[in-house]
Amino acid sequence: MSTITTERRSKPRRVAGGLAVPRVGATLLALILPVVLVVSWQMSGTNGSVFGGALPTPDRVWEAWLKWAFGASSTMGLNPYSGTWAESVVFSTIRVAKGFAIAILIGVPLGICIGWSKLVSMVIDPTIQWLRPVPITAWLPISIAVFGISDFGSVFLITIGAFYPIVINTTHGTRDVEKNWIRAALMMGSSPFTVLRRVVLPAALPSIFTGLRIGLGIAWTAVIVSEMVAVKSGLGYVLWDAYYVGRMDIVIADMVTIGLLGYLSDWLIVRVDHFVLRWRRLQSYNA
Repeated sequence: MSTITTERRSKPRRVAGGLAVPRVGATLLALILPVVLVVSWQMSGTNGSVFGGALPTPDRVWEAWLKWAFGASSTMGLNPYSGTWAESVVFSTIRVAKGFAIAILIGVPLGICIGWSKLVSMVIDPTIQWLRPVPITAWLPISIAVFGISDFGSVFLITIGAFYPIVINTTHGTRDVEKNWIRAALMMGSSPFTVLRRVVLPAALPSIFTGLRIGLGIAWTAVIVSEMVAVKSGLGYVLWDAYYVGRMDIVIADMVTIGLLGYLSDWLIVRVDHFVLRWRRLQSYNA
């Protein structure tokens, strides 16, 4: 047993093309393009700006973010963004978490039912495919009319955005389960519910996690869109307000913040994916 474990741990991690890259090396490779872009952006600026003053250089964005994140709160209105970064991050993150959780609770069971039952598929799937092309922005008037300027309106839009990739990927994952596995389980006396729980769901999990990652990315898009119009707080509200008053340094700092939050939340989904589906890595080690 110890020999097998040692062999598994000693195998290098492979990437595309068959090259074995250490984890630290992979991190450094991932940083090359962002560093090149930032350096090029900084060097192309004159007097702290780019494109004739339309955009600030990275050093000005960094200074603006420091004041936004750690500056003293202003009571005189001189710098309304000072010291409000953490508050905006918390507001947006909570809304994304709520909307994403609702989308999971509805989308995953519904996708399994659609993929498992032809009757459910014929009744529900056409309506989902009909509504799916409607963009999030088209739901804004309905959200404001029904929920007003409130958090629930934002959560509603996030749920709508994250729901479709989750339910569609879950449906395809359920439909693509090897039919011989299902037949074998049924022949061994398993009930349909047991087959669904012990065979179909585990086999569909890779597709489900793919849907979760796509849905989470759309959730961050939806929260920014909703906060620009449907609520008066959060990163989306700050982004639009900063653009309105000409604070492009805050706009870019806001964009970078959104990107980092999206990256970290996606990384968390990937970690959960690797933990839940660790049996797939064992199969690859044994292959």
